[in-house]
Amino acid sequence: MTFIETLAAAWTRNDSLLCVGLDPDPAKFPAALAGRDEAIFEFCRDIVDAAADLVCAFKPQIAHFAAHRAEDQLEALIAHIHAAHPDIPVILDAKRGDIGSTAERYALEAFARYRADAVTVNPYLGRDSLEPYLAWRDKGVILLCRTSNPGGGDLQTLDVGGGEKLFERVARLAVRWNASGQCALVVGATFPADLARARDLAGDMPILVPGIGAQGGDIAATVKAGMTQTGAGLIISSSRAILYAGKGEDYAQAARRTAEGMRNAINDQRIAAGRRAEN
Repeated sequence: MTFIETLAAAWTRNDSLLCVGLDPDPAKFPAALAGRDEAIFEFCRDIVDAAADLVCAFKPQIAHFAAHRAEDQLEALIAHIHAAHPDIPVILDAKRGDIGSTAERYALEAFARYRADAVTVNPYLGRDSLEPYLAWRDKGVILLCRTSNPGGGDLQTLDVGGGEKLFERVARLAVRWNASGQCALVVGATFPADLARARDLAGDMPILVPGIGAQGGDIAATVKAGMTQTGAGLIISSSRAILYAGKGEDYAQAARRTAEGMRNAINDQRIAAGRRAEN
């Protein structure tokens, strides 16, 4: 199946819009993992196995592995997810952006080396910078649109003509570039009005929403702004709040409890939003 098909099936099967971001920081690991050669892999694997039935996707952040020379552990982690939880798509959070042969190599890195199901990319070099990713027809290409950080507005909310903001232009272009149905957008939970605007422009296109949890994004506002009429459409990502919910040997179960609470809170808001739509 394609990334979009696998994602849609996971939304339904696990009744979940929750994505767990895998941003490992060995300084925050439980003492039991200290000094272990494969600590990054083991930590992420344990959390993946504990939470797999509660999520619609996992999202490893490549820099958190590369900074510790742990790219081989990232490869092993994604291979483990595919083997143990084949119905859960993996989004490689890489935010790549380049042209020509370099873009081709980044696409190979994401899809051939790491075997990710989707990758986050920077669209600001234009359509030709995305073509090497779009050439992988079964893979997802997730475009940065309105990011969750406070400084995102320095560029993303600039007027690019006729009152149109830059992030709105990106959303419109994503629809145009989505001929093969591979595209999705990144829009932060920290800007729910902009999330609602992106949803209006992008139709039913999936939206990856970072910023829930440690960054302070509100679940109710996120669901209200971004959910599609079918009750799906969102990949609501939380990383630190889930990964480091526990500090002892039960860290994986603590992560599961937090993920389950977040999944249920999202679903409560999905129900509430559905009721509002009916009235």
